[in-house]
Amino acid sequence: MSSEPIAQFNIHDAKTHLSRIIDRVEHGEEIVISRAGQPVAKVIPLERKVRRSGRGSLRGRLVIADDWDSAEVNEEIADDFGMPR
Repeated sequence: MSSEPIAQFNIHDAKTHLSRIIDRVEHGEEIVISRAGQPVAKVIPLERKVRRSGRGSLRGRLVIADDWDSAEVNEEIADDFGMPR
């Protein structure tokens, strides 16, 4: 946790500077929105649901059929989508 106080904006400033506030939140900062000096909302970063380690993170988890690009499979897909052959 940071020792710095949480940034606070009144509603007018929050509306005026929303994109800047979102940029700060995307970088991990929490922002409080106040009305008449009273905090009413907190904007916090969302946790990413997908955490991939990088390229190849699905290696060994996907199985591709040997005939994945055969003429027969392509025709079946075209039929499924109502496309002319």
